[in-house]
Amino acid sequence: MQTTIKSPVSFTGPGLHTGRKSTMTIRPAMAEHGIWFSRTDILIGDRLIAARWDNVLRSPLCTRIENAAGVQVSTIEHIMAALAGCGVHNALVEIDGPEVPILDGSAAPFVRGIMQRGLRVLSAPVRAFEILKTVTVTDGLASATLAPADTLRIDFEIDFNDEAIGHQKKSLVMNNGSFARELCDSRTFCRKADVDAMRANGLALGGEPGENAVVFDGADVLSPGGLRHSDEPVRHKMLDALGDLALAGAPLIGHYTGVRAGHSLTNTLLRKVFATPGAVRMVVCDSRTASRLPGYGLIWDEIPAVA
Repeated sequence: MQTTIKSPVSFTGPGLHTGRKSTMTIRPAMAEHGIWFSRTDILIGDRLIAARWDNVLRSPLCTRIENAAGVQVSTIEHIMAALAGCGVHNALVEIDGPEVPILDGSAAPFVRGIMQRGLRVLSAPVRAFEILKTVTVTDGLASATLAPADTLRIDFEIDFNDEAIGHQKKSLVMNNGSFARELCDSRTFCRKADVDAMRANGLALGGEPGENAVVFDGADVLSPGGLRHSDEPVRHKMLDALGDLALAGAPLIGHYTGVRAGHSLTNTLLRKVFATPGAVRMVVCDSRTASRLPGYGLIWDEIPAVA
């Protein structure tokens, strides 16, 4: 059955790119509501934005959604990953600024906050999108693919010149708590040269190495404390992918493969899937199918202590 969070939970902190402090509150919602964001600082006009692929303004740096009135919320990928990874199907996410707090740069604080409140089961069955045809999009050396499968599986591969990152590859089935156990504490990362370039262009103003981002410079990890996982970068890319795939509007049943893919390419993939006749269908989940969705089997003791 569909779920929502039992009671509200709030998070406060600066946004990664704007540096602007905001408070975000996840509130319970009724069945069939889905995930919506509400800009509480907008006093006139439409402040609601559906967390859906067709509301995304494609960007390589973060995932930003916008409604018809031009109201936006950016850097939503980590909270979307946490909601999907915890099996939350319905919620109203209120925020008093334009960007989701970056917190420690991962989804772990969101996961812990959601699970501390717990989930309430609603009186409606879960519906999921089942991938029926393989669909691929490419951009130079980068590619993203969704193929038929009986569960959500994410494969990701990255390759950076920086020796401290290099070539990394990982594959996970996203049920039985694997998101919380394996991915949710992996932080956003970037190269020092990219940080310098972003800040010169008025971005990454809220980024702090060691506090909410991992910064690499060649063979060196500049962030105090080092890495949480030896392959933390590819794990974080998988975290981002789950958050971006959650913008399908319902859980996905399919095999996602990303090679050097980013937010924009994953959104391009979703757009192509929904535009391709016969590529996807909505199914009502029985208990067997629901057991294969993200969030199923999540155990509190498996949530990383860093959250």
